Amino acid sequence: MIDLHTHCFFSDGELVPAEHLRRVEVLGYQAIAITDHADSSNFDFIIPRLLQAAKDLNPHSTTRLLAGIELTHVPPGLVAELAAKARTLGAQVIVAHGETVVEPVHPGTNRASLEADIDLLAHPGLISVEDVKLAAQKGIFLELSGRKGHSLTNGHVAALALKYGARLAVNADAHGPGDFLSAQMAETVARGAGLSQEQYGKIRQDMRDFVKGL
Repeated sequence: MIDLHTHCFFSDGELVPAEHLRRVEVLGYQAIAITDHADSSNFDFIIPRLLQAAKDLNPHSTTRLLAGIELTHVPPGLVAELAAKARTLGAQVIVAHGETVVEPVHPGTNRASLEADIDLLAHPGLISVEDVKLAAQKGIFLELSGRKGHSLTNGHVAALALKYGARLAVNADAHGPGDFLSAQMAETVARGAGLSQEQYGKIRQDMRDFVKGL
């Protein structure tokens, strides 16, 4: 199990990084990214602290903690600038908050995010064919979300990603202890979006390969 999109108490999550990591270690996770919500006001606060937490905790855990960030409700014109600054600060996983159908995300956020230096477009909603093609071209993950509301468009995302060769990731978007996905539930999210067991296996392999490259 790998999850590239979760939140701790540095934004709207509930847990300190140590407990966050321990809870998924018990579930058998190989790696987990903490990607707290950020804009220009706080990303330079969050990233160094998550890097320090990873440095301190990883020698004591069988699950690898990755320091990330989620650029959230950032105006499209600022996404590329903040993504570049986040990378400079050492963010290992850069997530962009996509155009979910359950929040008033600015139109054009999906495209601006895919044109920037990000790794994963979270809950991209009713993403366009053109944007899926761009994600495929750049190797950016599109998310199948385990979170209520955001998951409503998983089938749409999965169908277009399969058609145009974009990489998919199954993530919990966890904010608290009850949100982490078990291995069975992660597979259910993928199968519920219309994927076969073989296709879900490829998702898991793509996520493993990404983490190995960090």
